[in-house]
Amino acid sequence: MSSSLKSSTSSTSSTASASSMASRWTLALLALAQLLYALDLNIVFVALPEIGRDLGFPGQTQQLVVSAYVVFAGGFLLFGGRAADLLGRRRMFVLALWLYAASSLAGGLATGPGVIIAARAVQGIAGALLLPSTLSLINTLFEEGPRRNRALAVWGGAGASGLTIGALLGGVLTENFGWHAVFYVNVPLGAAIALGALFVVPRDPARTVRRGFDLPGSLSVTGGATLLVFALVEGPERGWGDGLVVCALVVAALLLALFTVVEGRSADPLMPFRLFRNRHLTVGMAVTFLYMATFGVLPYFLTVLMQTVHGYGALRTGLGFLLPSVAIAAGTQLGERFAGRIGTRTTLVTGFVTGAIGTAVLALGFDADAGYRLLVPGLVVSGVGQGIVWTAMWIVAATGTAPQEQGVANGIASTALNIGNAIGLAVFTVVADLGTEGRTGGALRAATADGGALVVLLTAVGMVAGLLATLTLRRGPAPAAASVAEYEKAPAAR
Repeated sequence: MSSSLKSSTSSTSSTASASSMASRWTLALLALAQLLYALDLNIVFVALPEIGRDLGFPGQTQQLVVSAYVVFAGGFLLFGGRAADLLGRRRMFVLALWLYAASSLAGGLATGPGVIIAARAVQGIAGALLLPSTLSLINTLFEEGPRRNRALAVWGGAGASGLTIGALLGGVLTENFGWHAVFYVNVPLGAAIALGALFVVPRDPARTVRRGFDLPGSLSVTGGATLLVFALVEGPERGWGDGLVVCALVVAALLLALFTVVEGRSADPLMPFRLFRNRHLTVGMAVTFLYMATFGVLPYFLTVLMQTVHGYGALRTGLGFLLPSVAIAAGTQLGERFAGRIGTRTTLVTGFVTGAIGTAVLALGFDADAGYRLLVPGLVVSGVGQGIVWTAMWIVAATGTAPQEQGVANGIASTALNIGNAIGLAVFTVVADLGTEGRTGGALRAATADGGALVVLLTAVGMVAGLLATLTLRRGPAPAAASVAEYEKAPAAR
């Protein structure tokens, strides 16, 4: 009997060890996928001048290479979340990665502006499919609590650091291999992650309840969100009175109004409004919005400072982002530890306070006559705060939502993230340019630096708004999510 017991114990231990190893490999792939998504938000910034020269882009239209990605990534996120819930999280994860690889190859091979803009648009759609499926895989494969928090910290470290590593990698690749390399790098990375997922990520479970895709809701919200982000991105470039921008805003408003009507009448809506009764999700939405409207716009203005004001080349600009990348990665790990010890509410407060102080200090480095050293204290402190908030806000957004609705809940929070980035850039680029009109030479450099300093101070104020939003979270234990069984027994409640 003793021998049998030892054998059983050994078998159980071996099974647990194998399961733990599989979870680690799965998390590694999900983190790499998030790194890929985050890289593509900023990787082309430092390559834009070379792309413009090589493909004949006028200066004022080069921003379309960036905005095409942002517009379609923001517009299709809710669709991507619904697809992950209905068609399978692993299926959508793999499909998104192959789409990334194919569109990146097309971008690298582009010989004209139209092709590269179209490739970036498809990359954006791939990103909109990838982000909700990645998050919902984490939130269903790792149970709520310490394991999920740890997984989100690893995933968050890859994502938050990717926002600044994108600029570093873009500089290195552009300087040494040309602008094509910022696209080609995604091809082997995306393909490798997709192949790995087929072997490591658990298969999607069989569906026991048939659910509709809510086509009217999907079409109206995708069209409305895409046009809204387009107007916000193009408004500063074209002017807010431009006919195309005004038309996009009007049609977006009509489509989003139609979406609310459709969802209110649908038996199985794309975005069940009852999800917003979960305060963690609503606060998570507000925080993700404010995060990208503040922390998320800093890399753009840092790039302008280093390249336009200080005259850094692509490689030197990229290396300038190495320090904040390390600080952000450290912050994500602190965020996970703090969340387990002092709770997510206090962790978010800590992150926003740290970020606001560091960002205010960072503004001192926005001086035409100052060097990189003056930026260092602010980059480090702000980066740590950014990392803490990044991890904690996704923990909050996922709390209290049933596993089978994690995809759409993550799509909601991710949509807020992208719209926050679009609105933040739209508003702050206007503010930054207020004093530059008619200036040339050294006067233009000084005005650009002053405009950037004002923007950085305003983002610090926005972080205080994030802190205030966080304080609306209740103290105490988080709400329990409905189980799959409870969900399937109560279709009428949906």
